[in-house]
Amino acid sequence: MGEFDLIARYFTRPARRAVLGVGDDCALLQPAPGTQLAISCDMLVEGRHFFPDVDPFRLGHKALAVNLSDLAACGATPLAFTLALALPRADDAWLEPFSRGLLRLADAHGCELVGGDTTQGPLNICITVFGEVPVVGGKGQALLRSGARAGDDLYVSGTLGDARLALEALRGALPLPAEALAQARTRLEQPTPRVALGQALRGIASAAIDVSDGLLGDLRHILAASRVGATIQTELATSLIASGSRSAGESAHISADKQLELILSGGDDYELAFTAPASARDAVEAASQQAQTPVTRIGSIETDPGLRLLNAQGQLMPGRFASFDHFA
Repeated sequence: MGEFDLIARYFTRPARRAVLGVGDDCALLQPAPGTQLAISCDMLVEGRHFFPDVDPFRLGHKALAVNLSDLAACGATPLAFTLALALPRADDAWLEPFSRGLLRLADAHGCELVGGDTTQGPLNICITVFGEVPVVGGKGQALLRSGARAGDDLYVSGTLGDARLALEALRGALPLPAEALAQARTRLEQPTPRVALGQALRGIASAAIDVSDGLLGDLRHILAASRVGATIQTELATSLIASGSRSAGESAHISADKQLELILSGGDDYELAFTAPASARDAVEAASQQAQTPVTRIGSIETDPGLRLLNAQGQLMPGRFASFDHFA
């Protein structure tokens, strides 16, 4: 099977929202009047971002999900995406489920594949995604990292910890019962991008980011861009622990300290961390219900720079939790 046969068989579909899709030198997109384009790009490399034996259906899902998560953090509505794919070989048994997982999630969010590239080489998946955000009164409504202000509440969507738990179990660092591993592995390999929540938070949240490299590390990007600090109440943060992590803690005797580490620095969760004025608590709850996504208030934004962790007794905890860094 040649390159163009591969593209035609697995990745060519008729354009719907795009003016021109797969099959020409460029795709053509026409954003709706009164909107701005939101663009993001992510790369997944075998051995670095996923195990060689990962289910290709799940890998197709995750490859797009991590990009949709960036749109969610911006409050954008998905529009289209491109796919650059390096493959060791053209293997129907791998390509069929990969494309099915990819396009099923794309269809669920109305985000169409409009172009890309394929080549032979070590397995590498690079997606660029395009979304749109409204402009109201000449001002874009995108959620940014730079809008947090002292006095804002700090929230996190969903739960944290299962993805890192699965990673450590698969690496042999933590013993995990088969049922708990299966549940946690689904969170690692098929994350849920919080697109609906991001859109519901437009005009409510003051800043947002998706949790990809660990809550503390990603939150620091908001603090740096907004030139503020924050305090996290770890007693509130522990309520974020995912069910798999909680059951694993009970069955595999994972310490409370380790579970807190999974929450604060685990990564690969693809939840949203966001800030909002304290006066907007009812609006945040309404957005949570509208998006059918739970959110938890875990701390506050402050004038003093830095990130502080307080235990149940209100005492400062040492900052010993490190988030993921590709080059650290």
